[in-house]
Amino acid sequence: MVDSLKKPGFEEMRPGIKTPAKETLLTPRFYTTDFDEMAQMDISVNEDELRAILDEFRADYNRHHFVRDAEFEQSWDHIDGDTRRLFVEFLERSCTAEFSGFLLYKELGRRLKDKSPVLAECFNLMSRDEARHAGFLNKALSDFNMSLDLGFLTKSRKYTFFKPKFIFYATYLSEKIGYWRYITIFRHLDAHPEDRVYPIFRWFENWCQDENRHGDFFDAIMRSQPQILNDWKARLWCRFFLLSVFGTMYLNDIQRKDFYASIGLDAREYDIQVIEKTNENAGRVFPIMLDVEKPEFYQRLDVCLKNNEKLSAIANSSTPKFLQFFQKLPFYVSNAWQFVRLYLMKPIDTAATHGAVR
Repeated sequence: MVDSLKKPGFEEMRPGIKTPAKETLLTPRFYTTDFDEMAQMDISVNEDELRAILDEFRADYNRHHFVRDAEFEQSWDHIDGDTRRLFVEFLERSCTAEFSGFLLYKELGRRLKDKSPVLAECFNLMSRDEARHAGFLNKALSDFNMSLDLGFLTKSRKYTFFKPKFIFYATYLSEKIGYWRYITIFRHLDAHPEDRVYPIFRWFENWCQDENRHGDFFDAIMRSQPQILNDWKARLWCRFFLLSVFGTMYLNDIQRKDFYASIGLDAREYDIQVIEKTNENAGRVFPIMLDVEKPEFYQRLDVCLKNNEKLSAIANSSTPKFLQFFQKLPFYVSNAWQFVRLYLMKPIDTAATHGAVR
């Protein structure tokens, strides 16, 4: 008989400090870029909009928002078993993603300070927001007797190099999808407070506005560099990043459907709603968006989900590692094939509608 009250065991670096989750294709990434290329960008084409966004960042609407209230001051031992494990995973993944943004934006602010002061100040103020988010999430982890050593993460994680235009594509999508994730959860729990099992979700309405403003900033940067949006290569790369972000979120969330069930959400329905909204946002700046309403889109992702379940079962089996590789190979090939087919699905052209009322 399984003891449902048993607290899940987490590997610790030292007492109370959780060992970071193993890096995989689906875990949040840390990024670096070509800072010299970024500094040489001419933003004059859209500088007025960027300065208007900078004024919003300076206003710092959430400067008094991230303050814990009395509801946190209680024991959370009643969140136990698998639910506790999934909550800790959710908080860790969210904290790591926010901290990744902090590091990238802080370094960009430092490197651009003397060369592009408008962009430098924008990046510094976004790093302020991301630091608040990461700190608030890490403090939430302490309610479950865990926390992350963010200094250790800074030094130990591998950094992925992206050219500036790829940073813009990826971070724009990350910020916009973050907005839709947070606001969708908030609206659901606002309508169903009985499902709000932990108070952090009450902060999501204001919090997600930071994500939205950050996304608007990257939208404005891309509009200041029209050459990264208006050729055939841009169409191919935008399609790649849309598929990567949507596919990663879907595979991660459905694997953790029990977490979403614990707050009264169906993970698949939640992801479909978030993907559709983010895709629509992307279509306002990207030259294309994905045809996510085509049934084939989710059918192929569901094949990948089943493949991942089989891969996990093989990895957890007692089969020798060298034999596991050959057992896994057909599922790796199948996943790759599904994503190739998804990439080759005809996208929706949006360039002609830019500037029109949508």
